[in-house]
Amino acid sequence: MSGEEEENAAELKIGDEFLKAKCLMNCEVALILEHKYEQLQQMSEDPMNQMSQVFEKSLQYVKRFSRYKNPDSVRQVREILSRYQLAEFELCVLGNLCPETVEEAIAMVPSIKNRGRALDDEAIEKMLNDLSLVKKFE
Repeated sequence: MSGEEEENAAELKIGDEFLKAKCLMNCEVALILEHKYEQLQQMSEDPMNQMSQVFEKSLQYVKRFSRYKNPDSVRQVREILSRYQLAEFELCVLGNLCPETVEEAIAMVPSIKNRGRALDDEAIEKMLNDLSLVKKFE
């Protein structure tokens, strides 16, 4: 991104390093940190000795704000969102915030309407319905 060009998430102008980066939804981070927590428990009789406060707080945060708890549901959410050729940033915002309407989705991630692939309202509605089914049957 050139020095003169201003970053704008609504237009997905977030810099090349962010466009190419792999993003994780809160529910994915929760699975990773829970796995690490289990490993620490197995390695020590008192796992709290080996966990930093940052680790504990991070785990609490992602567990609290994870919309999906079941590992299969987490996988399904990423698969559903991946079908729509979303940028990683867009995928994670939608997966974390779980908008219920097309209007909410566009308000949260305006770039889904502004980019070259511009999803129409029907495609966004189908995506949101698929996500709500995963949540409903979790």
